[in-house]
Amino acid sequence: MINVNINKDTFWERNRKSGGYLFKKKATQVTVSICRFILLFGLCFLILQPILNKISVSLMTEEDLFDPVVVSIPLHFTLDNYEIAADVMNYKVGFVNSLIISLTTSLLQIAMCTLVGYGFARFKFPLKKLWFAFVMLIIVIPPQVISTSLFLRFRFFDIFGIFQAIRGEALNLRGSIIPYYMLCAGCMGLKDGLYIYMIRQFFRNIPNDMEEAAYVDGCGMFKTFYTIMLPEATPIITSCFLFSFVWQWTDGFYSGMFLGGRRLVSTSISTIVDSLGVYIQRLTGEKVAVSIAYSNCILSTATLLVVGPLIILYLFAQRKFVESIASSGIKM
Repeated sequence: MINVNINKDTFWERNRKSGGYLFKKKATQVTVSICRFILLFGLCFLILQPILNKISVSLMTEEDLFDPVVVSIPLHFTLDNYEIAADVMNYKVGFVNSLIISLTTSLLQIAMCTLVGYGFARFKFPLKKLWFAFVMLIIVIPPQVISTSLFLRFRFFDIFGIFQAIRGEALNLRGSIIPYYMLCAGCMGLKDGLYIYMIRQFFRNIPNDMEEAAYVDGCGMFKTFYTIMLPEATPIITSCFLFSFVWQWTDGFYSGMFLGGRRLVSTSISTIVDSLGVYIQRLTGEKVAVSIAYSNCILSTATLLVVGPLIILYLFAQRKFVESIASSGIKM
């Protein structure tokens, strides 16, 4: 108690000697902290509130959906909605197909974008700025603009007329994973321009002394890249991989154009409302009109089934992800 009184007296004594400046400074700091907390809490609530609503709705029975008393907490908890949504989506098949496609294309994307980003950051070559301007165009121009060209290119695929001369017609690559891999290998896949830009900026922030020391020790260009530079770029590569995996997992544009009828979680969720009536009719043996509220309930449940694996992936990789955001910067 004596120490507390001494500290209080010391504070107010110092404040008196400073003409009230110390108290004003402390009050300003407390006010700024409170405003920062309110702002961050509000932003977090805006981000999490839709997800929390979907979780709440997914645990409700159809009776709770029409009960005006029920707002956020269900009166009758149920997990049947998850089973129904998984059956309607054929979730197991869609999950495996989406995992294989997203994982392989993401790895190929990051491998090629890392090489290109490192080249832009460290080497000089003719028309370098022009080529990097094209990379910026890949970021700016939406893929829908070139959808017709992509469709015709892979629907009637040919290389200098070779397939036309041998087979009498061009190849139809639609309905296969080959167009995905070809686009990723050529750095024209989904959001590849963004990954090249991020990786380039990260490599530009690494001091040249590390490479010069490796060259002095006798390392070649490629050995310097994969033994010195690549381990340093692990955080940004992890971040780009997460971005790539998430966008591939939820993509409906490229998958609808190239993969045809292959079942994926991203394409299954877009037709789940229409498939729900057929599913209930198959179970009951009679045609039943599905209410809009229950259709939205199943849609919310299916959305959680799609987002759930992405949240788990982020939980495992969040340390590297946050590290890349903290350590990378923009250097023009």
